[in-house]
Amino acid sequence: MRRRRVNTNPLSTSGEEAKPEYSSFVLFASENRVFAVCLAVRIVNALLIQTYFNPDEHWQALEVAHRMAFGGDAFRMNIRLRSVYEAKIAAGFDFDSHGSVFKVPWKSSYGHLTWEWKKGIRSYLHPMLFALLYKILALLHLDTPLVMIKAPRLLQSVFSAVGDLYLYKLSHVLFDGHVAKWALFCQWTNWFMFYCFNRTLSNSLETVLTLVGLYYWPCMRVSSGKVHSVSRKRGLVVAALACAIRPTSAITWLYVGLLELLVTRDRLRFIFLESADGYFILIPFTYVIRVLMLGFTCLLDRWMYNSWILVPLNFLKFNFLSSGGDYYGTHKWHWYLTSGFPVMLFTCIQFSFVGIMKSKHWKLSGLIVWVLALYSVLGHKEFRFVLPVLPVALIFSGYNLADTERADRKRKSALNVHSKWPSKTQFTVFFLLVTNIPMALYMSLVHQRGAEDVMNYLSKEAQNEKVKSVLFLMPCHATPYYSTLHCNLPMRFLDCSPREDKELDESDRFLSDPVGFTSEIAKNGSLPSHVVLFSSEEILLRDLLISYSYKEVQQFFHAHFKVDRDLQASVSVYALTGQ
Repeated sequence: MRRRRVNTNPLSTSGEEAKPEYSSFVLFASENRVFAVCLAVRIVNALLIQTYFNPDEHWQALEVAHRMAFGGDAFRMNIRLRSVYEAKIAAGFDFDSHGSVFKVPWKSSYGHLTWEWKKGIRSYLHPMLFALLYKILALLHLDTPLVMIKAPRLLQSVFSAVGDLYLYKLSHVLFDGHVAKWALFCQWTNWFMFYCFNRTLSNSLETVLTLVGLYYWPCMRVSSGKVHSVSRKRGLVVAALACAIRPTSAITWLYVGLLELLVTRDRLRFIFLESADGYFILIPFTYVIRVLMLGFTCLLDRWMYNSWILVPLNFLKFNFLSSGGDYYGTHKWHWYLTSGFPVMLFTCIQFSFVGIMKSKHWKLSGLIVWVLALYSVLGHKEFRFVLPVLPVALIFSGYNLADTERADRKRKSALNVHSKWPSKTQFTVFFLLVTNIPMALYMSLVHQRGAEDVMNYLSKEAQNEKVKSVLFLMPCHATPYYSTLHCNLPMRFLDCSPREDKELDESDRFLSDPVGFTSEIAKNGSLPSHVVLFSSEEILLRDLLISYSYKEVQQFFHAHFKVDRDLQASVSVYALTGQ
């Protein structure tokens, strides 16, 4: 009897995309089961993250979303204030210990937008996801301090689980289900993915969309032959969305678009019908996708900015043409190659390198080189910028582990013996676990947790009406803000917006002379009910604060070692006596 041949080609032109085969292991029995396990892992991951990593997680996402949902913007709708007291606070007033009203010059509305939003170099598309979440919580009366803190990262865990699923699917179509299983293992255990992937950074969502888009782009899966138009169009949609959320994603899709142009047979159709682009030069978009995505983001930004602004163009001018990002520090050109990316890969680095050599999948490995090379040209460098290609490197690590396991099985089968010593695969798994898991847990639970803990504390105190105003005497954006406090109170932090006159900003002036700067604030303004500062400055300001009738009410551990400044071992909270 002739056996029917099953079409397993994921780029089949039969009309429907063939579903990938899954491992016989029960965990990988179906796509739904893989996603369920990925979601469970990422939910636990989200709950374990209790530390502060990068200011953009809060200040460029959650803080903006909170203002959209509850603050001055509130989706362009007025919110009802609960009392005259709250109305006066919203107008920029506070009350001293005697009940007298005084003006707070550093309070304009409930919520804060950083200078990037005033210059129009950020799109509201990404924060809108979390603003919708906040509105739903408010409508259900679930916007308690604990829920407001945990809910955004739990939402991000859903996105991260989608990224895990598509890493599995991408590895499956590139290689096989065996490699996919090990690639997913490497993704779950890599310390930096555990530490960063579930944070509400635009880079995290960009990484998810990169994995989804790479799965659908035909050029990443076949070397020749007719491409699948449906798969390509799906890839175009994802690429457009990724660039709308984060314009630097264009670096990835420029590479993919050029590669597609080289391997496709119908190049004229690709160039004139699918590559015409008014968003970024040479990035492949269909006309319909381009118009819809660009139109939607422009309308959203027009609504929120109250003027017509082309965010990608402003972003390009500031970060690439004027090197505006250099204001926040620069690194040597080779930093990503010698420090940044190796630290992110950590102990997976040798397995990824060997996997690239063994697999010889130069198109996918070329993407890593391309992204690292272009980002190396920029002066300002951060780990999160190259996060989208970290899972790609981990796929090759999974390939190496799968090849090692096959070699172990062949050796055991040939010798027909059962050694009491661990196999090479078992040793590798143990090595990756003992090197990555402790690092992931330490960075997620311990390192720089004081910034999160202090805001959690102030949020609870504010709910009990024990906090009236807060002054943060620390480097700018060192803690979360209203998105965690979730209470309409006057707060002030030290500004660090780029200055054209090249004078020191408030943050630098404070760090250069903490006592003099604080004395100036105390003389020229009203005293806040609470002051928050790091231990490195608290030692210098303790006597001055006591002289103004402040006393330390809480201290939170922050870090064991310094990052970019003096050791910030703890965060102290001082309260004005008589409050």
